[in-house]
Amino acid sequence: MSTKEKISLVDDDHNDASSADKHTSDVEKTAHLEVEHAGFDLPTTKKLLRKMDVHLLPFLALLYLLSFLDRTNIGNARLAGLELDLGMTGLDYSTAVSVFFPFYVAAEIPSNIAMKRFRPSIWIPSIMVVWGIMTILLGIVHNFAGLIAVRCALGLAEGGLFPGITYYITMWYRRHECGLRMAIFFSAATAAGAFGGLLARGIVEMEGLGGLGGWAWIFILEGIVTFLIAVWAYFAMYDYPDTAKFLNTEERTEVLRRLEHDRSVLSDEFNTKFMWDAFKDWKIYVHMFITIGIYIPLYSISVFLPTIVRGLGYTNNTAQLMTVPPYVVACVFTIAGGWFADKQGQRGVFMIFFCILAIVGFAVLSSVDSLGAKYFACFLVTSGIYPNVPQGVAWNGNNIGGSLKRGVGIAMHVGFGNLGGAAAAFVIRPAEAPHYRSGHLILMSTTAMSCVLSIFMTIYLRRENARRNATHKPISEYTYSEMEQEKDNGDSATFFRYTV
Repeated sequence: MSTKEKISLVDDDHNDASSADKHTSDVEKTAHLEVEHAGFDLPTTKKLLRKMDVHLLPFLALLYLLSFLDRTNIGNARLAGLELDLGMTGLDYSTAVSVFFPFYVAAEIPSNIAMKRFRPSIWIPSIMVVWGIMTILLGIVHNFAGLIAVRCALGLAEGGLFPGITYYITMWYRRHECGLRMAIFFSAATAAGAFGGLLARGIVEMEGLGGLGGWAWIFILEGIVTFLIAVWAYFAMYDYPDTAKFLNTEERTEVLRRLEHDRSVLSDEFNTKFMWDAFKDWKIYVHMFITIGIYIPLYSISVFLPTIVRGLGYTNNTAQLMTVPPYVVACVFTIAGGWFADKQGQRGVFMIFFCILAIVGFAVLSSVDSLGAKYFACFLVTSGIYPNVPQGVAWNGNNIGGSLKRGVGIAMHVGFGNLGGAAAAFVIRPAEAPHYRSGHLILMSTTAMSCVLSIFMTIYLRRENARRNATHKPISEYTYSEMEQEKDNGDSATFFRYTV
């Protein structure tokens, strides 16, 4: 075997091994130096990544901003008279929030499989067109039954976006480049929270225009924007690196080479065997429970934060504006967390840290009466919960070998987590206003569950990496043919190392 062929077997997957293992650390350092000679040098590679970032991330973030805005703007519409105009009482609002999520979850796995089968530039814009129309229809419903029906359809249409885009990112970037990109992409959710409050405050001034309430115009105008962006997306969205027009031939070859290295020859075939491998992997199920523990507070905060802030003594209009600063800070934490996690090649410790931050915030919200302390706790909660969404999906995705298994595993992860949205709708109950103590305690408990499971997974993965290092030869010593023999083994392959 030539030196060049040997070099081509080495990749940054070594970063997944436990940092405490000196031998593996040495392999990583050697790999980093050798890989530079196998393709682009370091400055050219950074330039290539920046080029990809510029062409992909702003557009993906915009899509998710619209998605998150269109599913959570019901919280802003509530303060603008939604319940009064539709004759909603009791738990009607919570039901309207909750009913979205079962349909949202039902669409996720089929959508990822469909995107694997078809082109992203066709699939993603198509589901956007549908949910844009559904958002517009929310603004013209006349009763509670109509609201419920449209919310169900909205969930079915939106369900494919988040798992689809996270999967899409893994088809462009190597595993330890995905975390930051997913954090940037998901930071649009925090932007949606901030922007939604500002936008709603302005739109409610249209109260009475066309015989519609201010809440109706929130849905209509935001739905129109989504529809227009969806039409543009048919022409603006790229599919995969090998067909991307913004890359030249040499750059496309290099991107594919880097992905091949990162995949370590693991199968990229569309074979239902890999789908069943995902269903049988217990580690994915642990991540699913970590996720639901994060998503319950995520959706509780995103939908009820205007209500919670109003309970601190602000008027409806002022409460819309006061929700903006916590989201701005959460955006900074989300991006910073993704950058540091990628740089360190670790995710578990960051998940644990952010969980603890949110737990402290919920503890303050549930135990103190000071309005200033409660508002500060809103910063702690958003800054602890939001960063853990991209951290969690990147961590799980990093540790699933094979593209189809990864696509299904990410959809399982996100889908189960989004079931938390259905439960979240009933955590903050109107009868407990303005303190919502039991609700905050419930959210603290689910976050604590995620923290404990993150600790468990971090310990397990470190030990499993150490076991593989001790029982199998160094990764750099595998020949291409030896690795090919295990290409269908996914993350069970003896040369695969987990991200801790």
